[in-house]
Amino acid sequence: MNHLPEPVRVVQLPDGTYAYADQLPAIPPTAAAPQVVHQHIHQAPPDRTVQRIALGSGIGAGTVAAGVYFGPLLVGALTAIAANLALLAFLAAVMAWGVVTVVKSIGGPDGRAAAKTLAKTRKRRR
Repeated sequence: MNHLPEPVRVVQLPDGTYAYADQLPAIPPTAAAPQVVHQHIHQAPPDRTVQRIALGSGIGAGTVAAGVYFGPLLVGALTAIAANLALLAFLAAVMAWGVVTVVKSIGGPDGRAAAKTLAKTRKRRR
């Protein structure tokens, strides 16, 4: 028993376009008879050759999907970490500058001498 519907006929019109046979426009009687084209549409599985070439041997679609999903998340997380570290480094530099400035101004001659000694030590290490 065949449960499939009758195939719909597709015809080529004189202008070269295709149309379903049951939806034909009015054709003048002088025109030649349209050429009948039988078109069979199959639900065949897709060819996986392109996927194998694109993804490489042994890599599945799940791996690609994970890379597409988690790649930007990883970049975002690393960017956030780098921004936090940059902010902490900036705060440490500002605080160190503030401490040196306070020691110079409040400490008197001993504070200035300590700041000079610190500056000389830093220059030697470079």
